[in-house]
Amino acid sequence: MTPRTRLVVLGLDGLALPLARRLCELTDLPALASLVHDSRAMQVASELPELSPVNWTSFFTACGPGEHGVYGFTRLDPASYALSITDSSHVCAPTIFDRLSSQGLVSKVLNLPNTYPAKPLRGMLVAGFVAPELSRAVHPPVLAAILARQGYILEAETARGRAEPDLLLDGLTRSLVSRQAALDLLWGGLDFDLFVYVLTETDRLFHFFLDAVLDPSHWLHDRCMKLLRLWDTAVADALERYDALPEPKRLVVLADHGFAPLITEVDVNAWLMRAGFLRLLPGSDHSESGQWDATRIAPESRAFALDPGRIYLHDRERFGRGRLSRREALALREDIRQGLLELRFEGQPVLEAVHRGEDLYQGSQAHHAPDLVCVGHPGFDLKAKFDRREIFGLFGRTGTHTTRDAIFWDSQGSHPALLRDTGKLVLNHFGLST
Repeated sequence: MTPRTRLVVLGLDGLALPLARRLCELTDLPALASLVHDSRAMQVASELPELSPVNWTSFFTACGPGEHGVYGFTRLDPASYALSITDSSHVCAPTIFDRLSSQGLVSKVLNLPNTYPAKPLRGMLVAGFVAPELSRAVHPPVLAAILARQGYILEAETARGRAEPDLLLDGLTRSLVSRQAALDLLWGGLDFDLFVYVLTETDRLFHFFLDAVLDPSHWLHDRCMKLLRLWDTAVADALERYDALPEPKRLVVLADHGFAPLITEVDVNAWLMRAGFLRLLPGSDHSESGQWDATRIAPESRAFALDPGRIYLHDRERFGRGRLSRREALALREDIRQGLLELRFEGQPVLEAVHRGEDLYQGSQAHHAPDLVCVGHPGFDLKAKFDRREIFGLFGRTGTHTTRDAIFWDSQGSHPALLRDTGKLVLNHFGLST
């Protein structure tokens, strides 16, 4: 019998290679250090926008947003203007797990974002963020009861993260411990060809406490270092399990995006309103749901944005209330683009680029793409709320995503350019076409 050529993928959500090296200087992280100081460590560029659902979906479909159809955490109904959260039902391309299952190969998947609700596959899957209910987050369904008995935590409480640091740090500690217990459950028996295991705790920590992580004098620094050392033991556990596998085998370590210290949040809808391109109907600016209330977009609006910096021209071919012809919309687009490129914060240019949608996205789902995609300089966190009037502000976060420095490491030394290429690597490993 031909031996399995196992591939293990370890996901380290939000970990930039330069940041990882800095962390190893701040505290003892031997497992991480073994990766980042190896010559095979490199940086991979994120798909745009540089969000987790966009990039993890690009990994697990081996294609870009123009083919898989996921452009952000939210999507807008063009008739009702209601926003909904993106999930696996919106993924329009076959997954690498579908492809492997069709060849009789077994995949085990733990905490992979944007796989909720869990879909059948040959193997086991525990979905990652966003995953509201454990009963719908697993395949096969029997896993739900087993994980519940183990106290598995889908996601730590983050809504009050900055205001209640103990709540967030304790929650991240518990979720890390529960991930390791779930890993023990899924790994047992070694009956897999592909194993994907994602640790998302770093992303949550960096969003709320990157300042404390990087500043040894910060009152929360020691707590953050303690959590990172626990996280490093989880990384070490995965690496040791891989080392114990028989040959042939391969290990890939990757992140979906990087992180940088936050300078300011930048609300693109606030800029569009100030520039006269967006008008909102009366509504509440003070409720929790107000920030997501896209139903307030008025018919006379010429453009609007969705998080993080996806701008849509409000034309009548695409949106129920739109009044612009497509020709008028495209003529307007360059005015918006140039205006945004001129935006400054305390003298600094805010945006590194404002891309036209057709320059970024090709494929069967490209007609759903935003017309413009904004990319901030490192430190500028782009938002698109419907309840903010100020373009700039701080709202309790201290870290933000970056686009070009996500960590990547392959035991076979490959050099992917984009996140989608990491999924192609998986297919190629098993002899499947891309």
